[in-house]
Amino acid sequence: MANSRHIAGLAGPTLMVMTTSEAVNLDIWAGVSPTLVYLNGLMLFVAGLAIARTHNVWVRRWPVLVTLLGWVAMAVGLVRMFAPRAPQLAASASTYAVIALLFLLGAVLTLQAVRKPKAPAA
Repeated sequence: MANSRHIAGLAGPTLMVMTTSEAVNLDIWAGVSPTLVYLNGLMLFVAGLAIARTHNVWVRRWPVLVTLLGWVAMAVGLVRMFAPRAPQLAASASTYAVIALLFLLGAVLTLQAVRKPKAPAA
């Protein structure tokens, strides 16, 4: 569980800052170079791989969110690496909904990382 808290403490605030900055600057993706999309995908893939390799926890509690985050980041990274010329998300209600869900995931991970662990039952 300590490993889950550590990764959640890194990934949660990162997701919150990243989604906020993307919501504010969503227009920059309209004319972005495929090279930049590829590099973004590479970074997502490496980050997701690092999470998935160090945190392969499949339980019915919050730590599974960390594992899923790693696998989703790897998948999105692969898509962006193999299809860097694909159209980027436009400013729409569905785009902002996805951004809001990712922000919420970041908030949940951050809260789980900073809350005190429950004492073991005696």
